[in-house]
Amino acid sequence: MKVVILAGGLGTRISEETSTRPKPMVEIGGKPILWHIMKTYSHHGINEFVICCGYKGYVIKEYFANYFLHMSDVTFDMEHNRMEVHQRFAEPWKVTLIDTGEETMTGGRLKRVEEHIKDEELFCLTYGDGVSDVNITELIAFHKAQNVKATLTATVPPGRFGALDLAGNKVNSFMEKPKGDGAMINGGFFVLSPQVLDYIADDKTIWERDPLERLAQEGSLAAFHHHGFWQPMDTLRDKMHLEELWQSGKAPWKVWL
Repeated sequence: MKVVILAGGLGTRISEETSTRPKPMVEIGGKPILWHIMKTYSHHGINEFVICCGYKGYVIKEYFANYFLHMSDVTFDMEHNRMEVHQRFAEPWKVTLIDTGEETMTGGRLKRVEEHIKDEELFCLTYGDGVSDVNITELIAFHKAQNVKATLTATVPPGRFGALDLAGNKVNSFMEKPKGDGAMINGGFFVLSPQVLDYIADDKTIWERDPLERLAQEGSLAAFHHHGFWQPMDTLRDKMHLEELWQSGKAPWKVWL
């Protein structure tokens, strides 16, 4: 099975980090968030990735082209123009990087990689800027049992602000980071049939609008309920929160050994 990762957006809400690199390359614990996402899928035995590049996509290409440099100790023999890699470790990954355009919408990006997924029985799709401990194995099994063309992961978003339960001037209860209003949202982590590509018109198609709305109207969109950890990296505050979790040694999304 293959995973398509949307990694081409501008990331304007975290511009402090994205002026020189695409958002999926913003680092958590010294590794791009894209790497964390791929490690999650790899933990569940999925090691083939199709990455939809756009804004500063060359940064992603250079990262994988020089993966050993990023992940290993090296010796450069300048006199003889040689490089020796020490303690070489290779992920069992096959990574295809496709330039899907800087202005292309999410649906258009998916359509642009059709050649790489059209013959698959199923494939996964996710965003390149969020991490979760969602059980991918269970998600895929759930999708197969639903007899639908698409399954999304429904989750409760983390609260952005503290919530106060007030009685006059007295605070009855205080929650620093409540779980929103309890309503579930689209958390990404899709499992899809290649048939969904027929719902995408062109580069301007937003995956989360017409295609998903039509699939829902037809009864062909299922929701896998995830009540565990899920966190997008939309802002610098989100990035700092994820970094704190990683440095604590208890990052909830680190399901791999």
